[in-house]
Amino acid sequence: MDRNLRIIFCVTLMAVMGVTVIAPAFPRIARVFNLTPQQVGLLITAFTIPGVVLTPVLGVLADRFGRRRILVPSLYLFALAGGACALAHDFRLLLALRLIQGTGAAALGALNVTLIGDLYSGRERATAMGYNASVLSLGTATYPVLGGLLAQLSWRYPFLLALLALPVGWLVQFHLKNPEPRQPQTLRGYLGGVWRSIWRREVAGLFAVSLMTFILLYGAIMTYFPLHLDRNFGASPALIGLLISSMSVSTAIVSSRLGRLSRRFGQRDLILVAFLLFGLSLGLIPMMSDWWMLFVPALLFGAAMGLNIPSLQTILAGLAPAERRAAFMSLNGMVLRLGQTLGPVVMGAMYGWGGSRAPFYGGMILAVITWGLVVVTLSRTPVEQGGRANEGQIE
Repeated sequence: MDRNLRIIFCVTLMAVMGVTVIAPAFPRIARVFNLTPQQVGLLITAFTIPGVVLTPVLGVLADRFGRRRILVPSLYLFALAGGACALAHDFRLLLALRLIQGTGAAALGALNVTLIGDLYSGRERATAMGYNASVLSLGTATYPVLGGLLAQLSWRYPFLLALLALPVGWLVQFHLKNPEPRQPQTLRGYLGGVWRSIWRREVAGLFAVSLMTFILLYGAIMTYFPLHLDRNFGASPALIGLLISSMSVSTAIVSSRLGRLSRRFGQRDLILVAFLLFGLSLGLIPMMSDWWMLFVPALLFGAAMGLNIPSLQTILAGLAPAERRAAFMSLNGMVLRLGQTLGPVVMGAMYGWGGSRAPFYGGMILAVITWGLVVVTLSRTPVEQGGRANEGQIE
C-alpha cells in the first residue's frame, strides 16, 4: 500500500513496454517493409543499444544528482519517441525513432530496482523485488495480448502505448518521495568506490548471468519465437501475444512467492533451478507439433524468469552500498541491455547457420553453460544469510 512503491511499479511497467508490446507485430512489420528475420531483430537492437552505453552514465548521474532528476526526463523522452514510431513510413526512420526511444528507456530498468534497494533492506527487500517482478510480469503478460490485438488493426497502433509514460513521468516528478544519497566524496573517490564494489567474483558472475538471461529472452523468445509461430503454425498476432503472455503469467505467479522461496532455498539455488528450466523450455519448443502444446515450454520459461530475475536483483542490491547503488545497478542494467542487443544478433547467427530450430537448441546449450557458471562463481551472499541494512548515507 506504499504510494512510493506503487509509483515504482508504474515505472517498471514502462521499462518492459518497449519490446513486449510490439513483438506480436513483428511478422506484419516484416511483410510491410519486406524484411528478413534478421532485419526485424534490428527493432530490438536499435532500442537496446543506447542502454549499453548510457545506462552506467545515467546511474552515476542518479547517484550524484538524485534519482528523480534522471527518471523524469527519461520517461518523457521514452513516451514521445515511442509514440512517434507509429507515424513512421520508412524502416530507417522507424529504427532512428527506436534508437531515441531506447535512450529514454536506458535508465528505467535500473533506477526502479535502485529505488527499491533504497527503500527496503534484508528479507523485506527480497519480498519487494518479488512483487516488482510480479508487476513486471503482469505487464509483459498484458502487453503482448494488447499489442497483438492492436496489431490486428495496424502494426502502428502498438507503438502508441508508449504515450502512457507521460502520466507516469508526472507521478514521479510530483509524488515520488524517495531517499536520495548524499555525496560527501569527490567524483574520483566515488568512482573508485564503485570500481571496488563491482570488482568481486560474485558480482562478475551475476553480471554474466544477467547477460545470458537476456540473450535467451530477447533472442530466442522475443525475436524468433513469434517468427516460429508465424511460419510453422500460421499463428495470428493475437495468438502470438497470448503465448508470450502465458510466460509472463507464470513469471508473475512464481516471483510473487520469491520472499518465501528465498527463505527456504536461498537465491543461488533458485537461480540454478531457473537455468535448468530455461534449457528444458527452449529444447521443447522445436519439438512441439501443435501450437497449443507450446504453452508447456512457455510456462516453464516464465517460471524460470520468475525465479531468476528478482533473485539476481535482490543479491545485487544487497551487495551495493546505498551511495553507489544507482551506478551499481545501472552497470547491471548496461549488461542487461547488452544481452537484449546481442540476443537477436546471436540467435540470428544461429538461425543463419542451422535453420529455424537452431536459436532454440542453441539457447538450450547456452542455458546449460550458464548453469555451470552459477555453480562456479556464486556462493551464499549476506542477503541470503538474513540481509543487512542499507549502507552509506541516505537523506
